[in-house]
Amino acid sequence: MGVIHKLSESIKRGIRSWLNVTPANPYAIQINEVMDFELSAIRNRIWYRGDSNELEQMYQQNPEYADKYKFWASRCTPGMEMRKIHTGLPGLIVRTLNSIIVASMKDFEFEDEKQEQIWKEIEKDNKFRKKFEKSLKETLYIGDGAYKITIDTTVSQYPILEWYPGERVELIHEHSRLKEVIFKTPYTANGQQYVLFEHYGYGYIASHLYKGEQEVPLNAIDATVNVKDWTFDDTVILATPLQVYESTKYEYRGGSIFDGKLDSFDAFDEAWSQWMDALRKGRAIRYIPEDLIPKNPNTGEMMKPNQFDNSFIGVRGGLSENDKVDKVQVAQPTIPYDSYTATYVTALDQCLQGVISPSTLGIDVKKLDNAEAQREKEKATLYTRDAIIEALQETLPDLVSACINAYHILNKEKPEEVKVDIGFGEYANPSFESQIETLAKARP
Repeated sequence: MGVIHKLSESIKRGIRSWLNVTPANPYAIQINEVMDFELSAIRNRIWYRGDSNELEQMYQQNPEYADKYKFWASRCTPGMEMRKIHTGLPGLIVRTLNSIIVASMKDFEFEDEKQEQIWKEIEKDNKFRKKFEKSLKETLYIGDGAYKITIDTTVSQYPILEWYPGERVELIHEHSRLKEVIFKTPYTANGQQYVLFEHYGYGYIASHLYKGEQEVPLNAIDATVNVKDWTFDDTVILATPLQVYESTKYEYRGGSIFDGKLDSFDAFDEAWSQWMDALRKGRAIRYIPEDLIPKNPNTGEMMKPNQFDNSFIGVRGGLSENDKVDKVQVAQPTIPYDSYTATYVTALDQCLQGVISPSTLGIDVKKLDNAEAQREKEKATLYTRDAIIEALQETLPDLVSACINAYHILNKEKPEEVKVDIGFGEYANPSFESQIETLAKARP
């Protein structure tokens, strides 16, 4: 027995020794942050604006890392310039999604009729529907933003709604809950730039004016002379942030619908620009002997073709057009239309994947997909629409509640709980004919 016991102990020790793995050597991965949230918001805004001049200027200014190899950052070789074309797809995606949401948003439903009447007056005074349309657009392509509720009886007897996009807002959280919203308003006075920081928290509004990094008194410029701090009921905050997605880079900030898609947009612009450049360079070219090239009537110099038409090229020859060697010849290269089409469609698919369906944008894809595939792709729009509606149904009630309670505070009344429901209509309803056909099939 003693021998068997010793043998089992040795086996255990052997197994234990075999499991004694040496830990891996720790090492650090250093990644330099290329831009902060504000600069990222400015970049997304330039993509939304869709001006090719602005895109090229942005990417050619201090290009770093992968950006310096992108299409919009590249520089043409002198004498071989090509036309860079922006398709406008990012802005089209945002405007289409925005119109789908705004058009289907119904009237707000309240449990209290008095609250409903107050909101209708506030909504009418602020032209909320039009303001909301702009705020939703900027939320989609910037990532987030916030509504600021201001009380100024010299302007209106109702609370004033002001929208601040994400690059002019800072969000302060404590224990994962919103504690304070800081609104940044720039002013220019005496050739100097000032920024007003308004801290909106629960029960207070505190303002600070900065000139660069230095804080100055509020009466330093005329625009902020009448700005004062204010305290009220500590259960109310007169600011409401709005975001649809969460940012993967910046904590507690919103994610843009362009996140992860900018490289695809850049490649899509390159594919279209290359196609158009091939069409321009693929025009018919006349090879003309030098003696027959058109000449300038004033100087007698041979005319040179420009970058646009490129209609003729000079070759050494004689004076006779009928010469077998030295004669005018016309050549036109073959453009691989199918290859360019496939590249264009693939690049477009990369841009739209997981965001929106091509048919929602009015893009004709019936040549590539059958009807069933198109219906399946339409689900991408439905998923994005549902995500936006879910975020709005969670945020807009807080905005309505803040507006109504701001009205109570203005009239020296006690804040109250506001219960409101925001409904949205259906999307992509079947046509009347298809409904009749479905019912007819179901009847037997």
